[in-house]
Formats: sequence, structure tokens, C-alpha cells
Amino acid sequence: MTGFRLAVCAEMVFLDLPIEERVRRIADLGFEVEIWGWTTKDTAALARTGATFSSMTGYVHGTLADPDGANELLRTAERSLRIAEELDCPRLNVHGTGLDERGSPVVASQVVTPGMWLTAARTLTRLAQLGERAGRVFTLENLNTAVDHPGVPFATAADALTLVEAVDNPHLRLNLDLYHAQIGEGNLIRLVERALPHVGEIQVADVPGRREPGTGEINYPAIATALNRLGYTGVVALEGWASADPLQALERFRAAFTVPTHAA
Repeated sequence: MTGFRLAVCAEMVFLDLPIEERVRRIADLGFEVEIWGWTTKDTAALARTGATFSSMTGYVHGTLADPDGANELLRTAERSLRIAEELDCPRLNVHGTGLDERGSPVVASQVVTPGMWLTAARTLTRLAQLGERAGRVFTLENLNTAVDHPGVPFATAADALTLVEAVDNPHLRLNLDLYHAQIGEGNLIRLVERALPHVGEIQVADVPGRREPGTGEINYPAIATALNRLGYTGVVALEGWASADPLQALERFRAAFTVPTHAA
């Protein structure tokens, strides 16, 4: 037995089905559900599925590190909080800057200046205050810049963790994405040990390919054992594509994060 729970991102599996049916299928298999942006979805229909939502994107537009972009991020975060209440979703995810449909930054930054760090910390402080008033938690996700998101500022897990620690508010946590961290930083078990006190959730997929555990180089059973040893009781979410049959992919994910009794 483990203390952590498993979730699956509905944006990346059962792609031949409407989003509401994907959510139902994931929930029927015993997983919590994650979604990305809400503006193109019938959120009332999603709420009627009865699924337990774990995380959703927490803004529509905006950036962390310039004043105009920060105001837009906070404005759309307030709108997102209303949807989170409708879905009873506890965590809302943000990034170093807004991303377009291809995952590219809306404001790319090859150099992050000290002023950008200060502005980002102030923006995230205000974001955490919004979360505190609403009884929700915002999470700041690390991304990789080598493959998927070139030019995103504050992209590494080390960067995101630094900002979360600087804000020091339990309504801002780290969304530790181990797929992105493997590409950008590696040494995942040490990273988990360092970051776990500040983690709001953990996302996973294998490298290369961003598919389910067991398709690439990451030893996810060893990470699951480490999480169990460290007493992690939050969510581990598959944010990856199915390599073939989605049902098989989800069972491989479940198996990778089922810690044998002798290892617990």
C-alpha cells in the first residue's frame, strides 16, 4: 500500500473520445482526473461526470515577470478559481509564462534578469493570496527547454522551487514534473528528496517520447519506492501519451507506482 494517489491527464489519453467521456473512463478505472484549459470545455458537463478532479490549468493568459502580463495572469486566475470551485478541483497549475497551443512561450526569455525574478516572486505572492482566499492551491510547474518548451523562463525544477520557497505560502506549491526534470536536470530521487516539502503534486511520463512509465529510461518503480519511504501522501499524475492501447498504458502507470509490501 502507498499513501499517494494516482491521477491521469484527460488531455493525453483516449484521444478518440470527447473530453467528458475521457474523464468518465479515467474515473471508472479508479484514477483522479487532470485537465488543462477550461475555456473550450463544458465545465458543467465535466462536473456531472462525478469524477474527482485533481488539477487544472489556473490561468488563461498572462506571464509572471512583467507587470502587464502579471495583471492579466491574476485576472484570469480569478476566473479559473470560479471554475475550480465548480469542479471542486483543489489545485490550479501555472507556468513561468503563458504557453501557446504548441507549448511555446508567449513571451520567450533567453536571459532572466534579477528584475524578472523579483517581479515573478511578487506575482506569485499575489497568486498565493488569491488561492488562500478561495481555499485552493496554485502550483508552479517546472518545464524543459531542450525539447518541449524552449525559451520559457523559470523553467527548471530548481528555478520553480526557488520561487516557491521565496513566496513561502502553503497556497503556492511546486508541481514537480519528473518528465521535464529528467530532460533538464536528472538525478530524480535526490530532486524528490530536496523538493518534497514544497510539492503540491507530482507529474510523470517517460523519456524519451513522453509516454507512460516503462517505455523509456526512467526507473519509476524506484521513484515510487522513494516517495513511499518519504511519506508522500499527495497525487502522482500521468501527464503523458499512451504508447499504444490507453488501457494498457494506464495499467503500466498503475503498476509502476504500486509499491510491493516488502519495499514499503
